[in-house]
Amino acid sequence: MNKKYLAKIIATDNEGLQMISACCAGAKVKISDMKFLQTNKIFLLSIERTRIESGQEDKKINSICKFDFVDHVKSKNIDQNNIDLILELIGIDYLKNNNNYEINLIFNNNAHISLKSEMIEVRLEDQNEIK
Repeated sequence: MNKKYLAKIIATDNEGLQMISACCAGAKVKISDMKFLQTNKIFLLSIERTRIESGQEDKKINSICKFDFVDHVKSKNIDQNNIDLILELIGIDYLKNNNNYEINLIFNNNAHISLKSEMIEVRLEDQNEIK
């Protein structure tokens, strides 16, 4: 596979975040593939998504979604002890609250994760295609 077809999207505003949200809609995420690196203020999601942006709906791809400047993470309706549980990411949105952002990852089954962040800096980077 040619490396240059791997997407790398960096979002620093609502428009970019909506693009990443659209690319990740329907992505599968395993509980064990979510990590909050508190000292680095990074929240990582390793996802399996369909490559919609190139019009190749049949192509599945492993991607990393990285959120920077994250001060606090809280989840709702997610059993973190069930590390093999696979959630489906429905979308990503945010609220601005004074000088902070609350980025919301919305999953199926009314599950969600809220990231408190001082700015929007989200990176979606494809790793490899799933054969």
